[in-house]
Amino acid sequence: MRIGVDIGGTKIEAVILAATGAIAARERVPTPQGDYAGTVAATAALVRGLQQSLGKPTSIGIGIPGTYSSVTGLVTNSNSVCLVGKPLQKDLEAAIGQAIRIANDANCFALSEAADGAASGLPVVFGVILGTGVGGGLVIRGQANDGHNGIAGEWGHNPLPAPRENETPGPDCYCGRRGCIEQFLSGPAFARDHAAATAAPPKQPAHIEAAALAGDRAARDSVARYADRLARALGTVINLVDPDAIVLGGGMSKMKSLYEDVPRLWHRYVHAERISTALLPPQHGDSSGVRGAAWLWPETTQ
Repeated sequence: MRIGVDIGGTKIEAVILAATGAIAARERVPTPQGDYAGTVAATAALVRGLQQSLGKPTSIGIGIPGTYSSVTGLVTNSNSVCLVGKPLQKDLEAAIGQAIRIANDANCFALSEAADGAASGLPVVFGVILGTGVGGGLVIRGQANDGHNGIAGEWGHNPLPAPRENETPGPDCYCGRRGCIEQFLSGPAFARDHAAATAAPPKQPAHIEAAALAGDRAARDSVARYADRLARALGTVINLVDPDAIVLGGGMSKMKSLYEDVPRLWHRYVHAERISTALLPPQHGDSSGVRGAAWLWPETTQ
């Protein structure tokens, strides 16, 4: 048994994961908004409660919306701003009373899908989050790869490749740059793009997709633009990493047409005559982040 925790913007979720990959128990509490000390306390309480139910200590892995620097011991690049600049791992270990492992939530997503999900058993897996933001995680031979600077897989804050005339310099990004992939491929970005093209109020991505399937020309054009942008962005990932599979997660991963359209398009942007990289939907869906956090500890440590 192992415990995984996903610290999200609205909720903190913790699970007990059996050796088979089955979730044996699950608990959720609201995230104390803007309250770092409260977040630490709530996370520790969840973990202690699950361990008490088992009657023994277990390994603990924690996924966070941001980057943990192994050099400084501080959290960076988090949209949960109360975590930024804080020694989260040190404080959680003190509150829980044992060692933990901590990783970016996109890395946890990728690890879950590589361990026993859609890309189970494949050597190199790139996991993509297409939600409120855009993130990524890289798993190599069963291990999440944080990289030297702790930012491996953070493709969302690179510029959109091969920008068209109407895509440059691109929208402002909260990171301080312009034209980031996140500003074209997040769910809100997709909604904004469709609204701009139709001069209409923003719609939810699912509504735009439904309209496209029903034959609405403007919605179909918006979906086609999104697919081409995703193909360009993932083409760069394939050129750099050449993964066996790319697994999509987040709300935009539910757009079924992407799994056919994007591989058909990305050959234009990949420097290879034959591209066999698989583009896959997630097997574990919204549970991948918390499951991947549990998998941060290898089985030999159990």
